[in-house]
Amino acid sequence: MKNPRDILVKPIVSERTVAQIEENKYTFKTDKKANKIEIKRAVEEIFNVKVVDVKTMIVKGKVKRMGRYQGKRPDWKKAIVTLQAGDKIEIFDGM
Repeated sequence: MKNPRDILVKPIVSERTVAQIEENKYTFKTDKKANKIEIKRAVEEIFNVKVVDVKTMIVKGKVKRMGRYQGKRPDWKKAIVTLQAGDKIEIFDGM
């Protein structure tokens, strides 16, 4: 089994994700190879909460230019985790 801290890379904080916290939904950047079951177990183990639903998506990397050279940012995986009513994650509380 993978280490839960390797599955959840970092929380994503933006206007949209902060607004979703009111609906008990939290957004994380995750390991690209992790599946929904592994993400659910990682969130429950790290934050001691009950996960009701996990939605995942692959975010395509943007094409970027530096002068005449062109490159591409890597693709990454995003997970939106819905918690049970009454549960919350403390790192997002300051927002």
